[in-house]
Amino acid sequence: LYCLYINKDKAELLSADELKGLGNYEAVASLRKKFGNKIAIISIGQAGEMKLNTATIAVTDMEGRPTRHAGRGGLGAVMGSKGLKAIVIDITGAEGPEYADKEAFKKITRRFNQALQKHPVTGQGLPRYGTNILMKIIDDAGALPTRYFQMGQFEEVEAVSGEKQYEVIKARGGKIGHPCHKGCVIRCSRIYPDKNGQYLTKGPEYETIWANGPNLGINDLDAIAQIDRLSDDYGVDNIEVGNAIGIAMKAGVISFGDAQGAIDLYHQIAKGTPLGRIIGSGAVTTAQIFGIARVAAVKGQSLPAYDPRAVKGIGVTYATSPMGADHTAGYTIATNILGLGGKIAPLTKEGQVALSKKMQVITAALDCTGLCLFCALMMADEPKSWDDLIEMINARYGWQWTTHDFFVLGERVLKIEREFNLKAGFTPIDDRLPEFFYEEPLPPHNSVFDIPDEEMQSVFEL
Repeated sequence: LYCLYINKDKAELLSADELKGLGNYEAVASLRKKFGNKIAIISIGQAGEMKLNTATIAVTDMEGRPTRHAGRGGLGAVMGSKGLKAIVIDITGAEGPEYADKEAFKKITRRFNQALQKHPVTGQGLPRYGTNILMKIIDDAGALPTRYFQMGQFEEVEAVSGEKQYEVIKARGGKIGHPCHKGCVIRCSRIYPDKNGQYLTKGPEYETIWANGPNLGINDLDAIAQIDRLSDDYGVDNIEVGNAIGIAMKAGVISFGDAQGAIDLYHQIAKGTPLGRIIGSGAVTTAQIFGIARVAAVKGQSLPAYDPRAVKGIGVTYATSPMGADHTAGYTIATNILGLGGKIAPLTKEGQVALSKKMQVITAALDCTGLCLFCALMMADEPKSWDDLIEMINARYGWQWTTHDFFVLGERVLKIEREFNLKAGFTPIDDRLPEFFYEEPLPPHNSVFDIPDEEMQSVFEL
């Protein structure tokens, strides 16, 4: 194994055999002891070393903990395939980025940040309750996938809600409104202590709590927080693993609601047992091995925490986004349920394809800037913020961009990604949801996903 060390003067590969088999927490502690605390570390856990499909890449937070993950798509397996256990970045003495007009950039950034802090979602809801503010909202909409996409509401949602999480963290002396990095003004993260007030994990975030909570019939926040810690340590995507465990529950390996059984399955991933390797290979592989035909996945990737039968716009995004089952690629929830930037009823077919297409273009372009996706929640309600965004880009690079150029960039990104998929062998058959979403009505609305394939194909007409 190797560690890639980078500072302002050099980049060199160093032996890292002493880190073999270590989780991210222990590996990071060892590297910080060797290189000091003023470093950033990118690393993989045991799952990455085993090249499992669910393996993530961990990035240290401001406290030096491996809690920020490139989670979906198995990127940790790529590092593992190269024998690269970690990348250590030491910025001591390094120069910052260059700006065409630094003063203009700073002025516009301050104005943009003020808009984020004034908005009710990015300035109040997310800092107070984190992303888990969504739990009761999505449950109320009947779109919370429960017991592996069998129902749209969880009868014990209060126990895992953002409001309950807030109470627990405050009572135990944790931290609310924790920034994920020094420049973060939204501060939707938090520090979750155990019952003794000791640090347990960050967050956990909405997707983590859903995937390992309502999705599995589990109502124990402490158990879910423990799972979050294990996911960060072993380096696995807890949306994908949560869904794989949901498949295992359907197969009778453990029962729905068995929190300790779910925790044990996470441990088995790190140990590399046969069952652990199956679960660590994701939901599709787990389903194939246990003979389960009903799998909530698109292009091999598991669906996240919004049932497309109750929020049809996100179903279009799941089906047509290049990565597949990617809610962040075109977050129609903002308009369908939160009412930001207008309102399109989540259960109707009308307008959903156009909405998903618009959000996918915006997101593809926004991702190129490095801005947090949550900025778009404010920008949906503040048209002038789009002008600020373009001015920031121009002040940074000395360009003369217009809003039109920004959207052209988004379309170009999607076109490149689409061409990659076609060359990799994907066909229009892959741009649809699993069959059961079209056939099984979802309580409480008893709705199905009914947007025709031909209509969804118009997303690709850029």
